[in-house]
Amino acid sequence: MAGEFIQCQYETSIAVIKIDRPEVLNAYNDQLLTELYEVLAEVFARPEIGAVILTSSSNRAFSVGGDIDYLEKLNAHQAAALSHKGQQICDLIEQSSPAVIAAIDGYALGGGMEISLACDIRLASTRARFGQPEVKLGLIPAFGATQRLPRLIGIAEAKELLFTGEIIDAALAYELGLINKVVTPRSLLTAARELALEITAQSAAAVKMIKTAINKNYQEDAAAARNYENESFARCFDNEEHRRRFQELKKIIKDDK
Repeated sequence: MAGEFIQCQYETSIAVIKIDRPEVLNAYNDQLLTELYEVLAEVFARPEIGAVILTSSSNRAFSVGGDIDYLEKLNAHQAAALSHKGQQICDLIEQSSPAVIAAIDGYALGGGMEISLACDIRLASTRARFGQPEVKLGLIPAFGATQRLPRLIGIAEAKELLFTGEIIDAALAYELGLINKVVTPRSLLTAARELALEITAQSAAAVKMIKTAINKNYQEDAAAARNYENESFARCFDNEEHRRRFQELKKIIKDDK
């Protein structure tokens, strides 16, 4: 499935989703958000998909956030609906079974940056730029940045970026812990695919359990996260996958001696 503004390509256990509205630097409108949610939901429903790469078709922007022509026409009721839709997309990404890797080239601003914050891992090219400039327009972030950004980079640093609307480069984003790795623009998708393949080579069930356990710590509390971790570890012993992997590891150790 794909739409006018969203492309999707399947590569065995990996799906590559691209935001494709380059004439406005991948700024979102209602249609783009609807298409993105629908494509993500379809991809996440496929049991064979172990990792998803979320990127853009343009090297100028991952997404610059909301289309100004679209945003300035909203009333309060429509703005609430927009915020809800954006939060649904980010929650869907965060709660999905596959690992989601954002591959960011160019600008990731506003809602575009917020969507990347919901991803599990963020890779960026050297020309990537990040920011939540909503405050400059008399707005606040609508897709969850006030909650996710402090968890990623700390409350003080997050407040500074959110209060000022400053746009930062990839080097500073890496220093703050906003992104996992900075690569050249040419190698961005290659690096994302290599990481996706490394993840899908592991136990899909175990990756999902790890992701859920981490999320539970802040979605519920530390005790709930520890309980889930304990229960999930025990469940791993109810199937044969770990035994097969144990034997493979023992063979590798034996062959290395």
